[in-house]
Amino acid sequence: MRARRLAFAAAVLLGLSLGPAWIQARETYDAIPGSGLIEYAFTPGSDAAGLIIRTLRGARNAVYVQAFSFTHVDIARALIEAHRRGVEVQVIADAGQTEKIEHNVISRLVRAGVPVMLDAEHVSAHNKVMVIDPDGEQPVVITGSFNFTFAAQYRNAENLLVLRGNRELARAYLDNWQRHREHARRYHDGQE
Repeated sequence: MRARRLAFAAAVLLGLSLGPAWIQARETYDAIPGSGLIEYAFTPGSDAAGLIIRTLRGARNAVYVQAFSFTHVDIARALIEAHRRGVEVQVIADAGQTEKIEHNVISRLVRAGVPVMLDAEHVSAHNKVMVIDPDGEQPVVITGSFNFTFAAQYRNAENLLVLRGNRELARAYLDNWQRHREHARRYHDGQE
């Protein structure tokens, strides 16, 4: 892993093009019109976790999650509650963080019947995203630097955005989620 990062850094410094597609940056950026309501929170100080939980309680059909670090029990509980109400909940977690952090909530989600996949395709699967009801009347995208952890809520300086009502944005985030789902592997009962 370290050798791969060093090779990448050397190639970037030398201006070399590396072969694998995941290393090649796109030359264009996508843009969509802004629409909908935007809620935000900054930690420490704001209850970012509470904003996530309140938003999850409003989920009607589906919640798709990408998590780097995931230790926040109350957020996990809100996902489990949504799953038990019949909402489709699926999680993609960073493989390295899941293996490294003993007190993560991934096994708790799996034991509750929530499908969890591990993304080991990247040095870090660093997304912190939730896509809620992407095909519904009021789709929601949650994103920002905020990991789904107690440290993000109480110790770190973080930001969180809840973007409501922009179908095109929700579709773009869901498409990205699905791209990562394709190479992620299923996590079973605390065992890979």
